[in-house]
Amino acid sequence: MIARMLNLSALKNSIFLFGPRQTGKTSLISNTLQPDLFINLLDYDSFMRYSTDHSLLVKEVDRLTKGHALVVIDEIQKCPDLLNSVHLLMEQKKKVKFILTGSSARKLRKAGVNLLGGRAITAHLYPLIQNELKDLFILDDVLHYGSLPKIYLENNLPEKIRLLKSYVDTYLREEIAQEAIVRNLPAFTRFLEFAADENGNILNFQKIAREIGIHSKTIKEYFQILEDTLIGKMLYPYKKLSRRRLISHPKFYFFDCGIVTALKRGLQKELIKSSAEYGRAFEHWAFLELTAAIDYYEIEASVYFYRTADGAEVDFIIEKGDELWAVEAKASQHPDLASLRGLKGFLKENPKAKAVCLCTTPRPYADSKIEFISCRDFILFLKGGEHKLG
Repeated sequence: MIARMLNLSALKNSIFLFGPRQTGKTSLISNTLQPDLFINLLDYDSFMRYSTDHSLLVKEVDRLTKGHALVVIDEIQKCPDLLNSVHLLMEQKKKVKFILTGSSARKLRKAGVNLLGGRAITAHLYPLIQNELKDLFILDDVLHYGSLPKIYLENNLPEKIRLLKSYVDTYLREEIAQEAIVRNLPAFTRFLEFAADENGNILNFQKIAREIGIHSKTIKEYFQILEDTLIGKMLYPYKKLSRRRLISHPKFYFFDCGIVTALKRGLQKELIKSSAEYGRAFEHWAFLELTAAIDYYEIEASVYFYRTADGAEVDFIIEKGDELWAVEAKASQHPDLASLRGLKGFLKENPKAKAVCLCTTPRPYADSKIEFISCRDFILFLKGGEHKLG
């Protein structure tokens, strides 16, 4: 079993555990904890029992114990009104701890349901990251097929491809569309494919709307659906401390590289090193590693991107306290300095910032005031570990 970065047993309070489907939420709970009551709302019979009688949960917990108990409710967004019973139990039974998992915050927010008034902390589980995979980590496999646990650990390539196709066809196209009450499923399907093509690019809502044939307002709503259902994340531009005219539109990254490959129908194609597609996948992966690690390690940092109206760009800007890092991701052991003009331009605008190139170098080195380092080592530096820069 792969040890996950998220240690649920170290969290003493009740927990909202969010993460996309198949990131391993249920496995993590089953393998590390011993729930006294486990309710899976994806199971139709369980869903019907609790959705028709919310008081049933209170009655079952009453029978458990008068002392400490752990209650897990899987996919709580399927029956959000059940949170009223959870709230009541938290008030009455201080020694009962709840773990409430979900692959979507959309229904919880839209229904205006009881979110327990801060009585439960929020944690997130992501696809497998390099520090979890350790010796099992193969960069090319992660870039092409992603790192959802069941899919990444599948050794049979045809089966791996079938699993990814199934995830996209069954979950993304149908379940998300159903949950989000998307009436025009063909348009939503085309949107997903366009969103995959635009993964990591600055979004032009008008352009996507014209290509699909629906209103730009609907396109924005679709992207909001993907964020609410944890299928992707917006990255917003950094606008501080610059006298230059900056781009104001965000970028969007899917939560897993393999999902993008599947949506672009590229699973049976080879991802060729040194190609533009490989470089885009590497940048995508670096973003996912950075954001997951910042969350797991509880690093107080924010991530943005930088681009001026005349095209000068930096992949990621990381603010950590008073520190400012301009970060480029390059899929090479020894990136060409000429490809890092955006970093140099940002340093001229922000002389107190430091420049980093995330690459595949086996050992860190510096050149022209730019630190060249692997993504893993840079994350350890941000965490405050053994790696020092500058």
